Amino acid sequence: MKGLVLCTAFGCLMSVASARDLGQWGSTDPTVREWYQALMQPDNPAVSCCGEADAYWADSFEVDGDKYVAIITDSRPDEPLRRKHIDVGTKIVVPNHKLKYDQSNPTGHGIIFLSRGDYVYCYVAPGGV
Repeated sequence: MKGLVLCTAFGCLMSVASARDLGQWGSTDPTVREWYQALMQPDNPAVSCCGEADAYWADSFEVDGDKYVAIITDSRPDEPLRRKHIDVGTKIVVPNHKLKYDQSNPTGHGIIFLSRGDYVYCYVAPGGV
């Protein structure tokens, strides 16, 4: 059991370490930039949701039983944001403990934060501007 806990903790730390700020903030509104930088994971409030390089617009969603499914709607070019490509229409099941609803959302979009391995850091629903 102790080994499982240690492996889980190590995995979480590794996923946080992959968060990237690679200069993509240059053209971002300062209010939105501060929001991205202050956003913390709902299940671990000491850890960031990550930043714009991990964020994809997901303005559409479905509910499948007790699961929330975010649908990628982000057609922005990936290179300026220095992120991997995810096709528009891709559906991603959001773990319930990753739903972020305790802060407003100044972006005007639903935002899903993903690691390069598609681990969900956070999902912020559209609205709340």
